[in-house]
Amino acid sequence: MEPYRQRDHLEYPEMTMFEMVRQAAENAPDMPAYEFFNKKTSYRRFIAKIERTARALLMEGVNAGDAVTICMPNTPQALDAFYAINRIGALANMVHPQSAVNEIAFYLSLTKSRYILTFDLFYENVKSAVEKVGYPVQVIVTRMQDELPPHMALAFSATKGRAAMKFPGRDGGILWKKFLQKGEGKNAPKLPEILFDKNRTSVILYSGGTSGIPKGIRLSDFNFNALSCQAAEAIGVDLGAGRTMLSCMPVFHGFGLGINIHTILTHGAECILMPAFNIKSYAEMMIRKKPNFLAGVPTIFEALLHMPQLDGKDLSFLMGMFCGGDSLSVELKKKVDTFLREHNARIQVREGYGLTECVTASCLTPRDEYREGSIGIPFPDTLYCIVKPGTDEELPRGEEGEIIISGPTVMLGYYDNPSENAETLRTLSDGRIWMYSGDLGYMDEDGFVYFRQRLKRMIITNGYNVYPSILENAIDAVPEVAYSCVIGVPDRKRMHRIRAYVVPRDGIEGDDALKQKIMDEMRLHVAAYALPREIIFRKELPKTLVGKVAYRKLEEEAENEVGKE
Repeated sequence: MEPYRQRDHLEYPEMTMFEMVRQAAENAPDMPAYEFFNKKTSYRRFIAKIERTARALLMEGVNAGDAVTICMPNTPQALDAFYAINRIGALANMVHPQSAVNEIAFYLSLTKSRYILTFDLFYENVKSAVEKVGYPVQVIVTRMQDELPPHMALAFSATKGRAAMKFPGRDGGILWKKFLQKGEGKNAPKLPEILFDKNRTSVILYSGGTSGIPKGIRLSDFNFNALSCQAAEAIGVDLGAGRTMLSCMPVFHGFGLGINIHTILTHGAECILMPAFNIKSYAEMMIRKKPNFLAGVPTIFEALLHMPQLDGKDLSFLMGMFCGGDSLSVELKKKVDTFLREHNARIQVREGYGLTECVTASCLTPRDEYREGSIGIPFPDTLYCIVKPGTDEELPRGEEGEIIISGPTVMLGYYDNPSENAETLRTLSDGRIWMYSGDLGYMDEDGFVYFRQRLKRMIITNGYNVYPSILENAIDAVPEVAYSCVIGVPDRKRMHRIRAYVVPRDGIEGDDALKQKIMDEMRLHVAAYALPREIIFRKELPKTLVGKVAYRKLEEEAENEVGKE
């Protein structure tokens, strides 16, 4: 094989995110930008909705530089508001709508946000959060039925929508429809001139902090637009008008906002919006809508393997399937690739790697090549380096260390967190700013990257380093296993003892015979000191808000057990 060469250098437009979408709209104004429950919105109409929303924001008192919090699922209002905020030079503060009251209050206070857009079904939660903030916050409330086709809107209002019909009360909230009226008529303000600033914070996304306090990640227009250009080049398939993405990854998550939404819209393709995820509706949407692209976390693709709705179906319409947000085990990739072949899809599932600190993906498996265990090669203009953990010392190819990344999608920094910034963003001797990922991995001689483990997830037992992902790969290779999670349980003698949580497939009993089979498989792959002392069967494991296995919750559960001993 020829030595690896970095992907071609790209030119990145110096324009805002809104301008990138408007440019796509000018190229195909009558093509659909998004679809929501069978109701399509053209690019021409989308731009008009964005500018109407932008004028309403100005009338409401939002100025350039102000933070506006979007606490929404994947709905048209969320997209309209996101790009409208960008249109006037304000900052979009992206928050999960099912966050706890104290979390929402924290996100508002951190960014000094005086406006929050939310769904009527989440209004009471948001209202309680606003009451904890020490200054006035205007709540703008949207409703599902406002964007549904008429017959569906009527049915929704009579069923699920009834729970929120008492809103608005007389407590300061304003309905989306009434809010939008401020952007109409003779008194509507003129939209300001668009000014591009490469170093302006345009979006705040959040990642969990090691202290338990979330970190606000400052991202720019340039970061998102660079991602859009890089992702399209790395995907290697036309993303233009007529292509569709089943957009279920949430808008408040880097993977959802960066790939499922912004990359698709800036290339003139169509987002099929899913406001809530469940595997049954996801499978049904695949069959009815025949999307060209799917992007999700491993648990989504594992679940698809067992959906009866897909039995015998032709999936040849798929042009790309992308997995991120969590590590895709070697065994699960094999199963998904086999599933795709059996359903006439001429693609492989392609694993990406990245962090919210660089919006989302920065590395992707090539379209027609795969090296077992590899997460692919870096995006154009993105550099990867492996350093000795705790140092800036570069390690030779093939040697494991901390992954550090430099490139046009690397964040501006953490919001109001100088100590974390100094730890994560460092200017090295080459003059480049490098982002320290906190992840372990290595690169081979051809530049393929291999992710091994989150650095902080490494388990130390009897002085040995144990990487949970290696054990999980071995466990998941057992046919009777759906998925697993391995953690370290505090232990006085060993520092940690290894525990494996295992979810058997439907209809499979978690018994001693299956435990033995799992242990036999692991002995083929890992040393005796790394074998789990316990295997615990569960019907399901806790998940994070974006569908990853929440290993930290399992660790907390284990620590509480130890504390009671």
